[in-house]
Amino acid sequence: MDNTMRFSDLHCREVINLCDGARMGEVSDLLFDPVCGQITALVVPAQSGFAGLFSRNECVIPWGCIETLGEDYILVRYRPK
Repeated sequence: MDNTMRFSDLHCREVINLCDGARMGEVSDLLFDPVCGQITALVVPAQSGFAGLFSRNECVIPWGCIETLGEDYILVRYRPK
């Protein structure tokens, strides 16, 4: 059984925060540790209205916050600091 995933499998999946039920957006990128090669976080563009169109605000969600990798969505428990 193959348990591997590609970036394209995660890219554009909807991220939902279980802490408040909010839709956070879609995965736009991944961060990884180049030393060990493991993914460390998901990157989701920040939801910030009209002003967000001209800035590169993003929400970096640590990999440990992921609860479920569903087929169409990713459930996380994320509380921004």
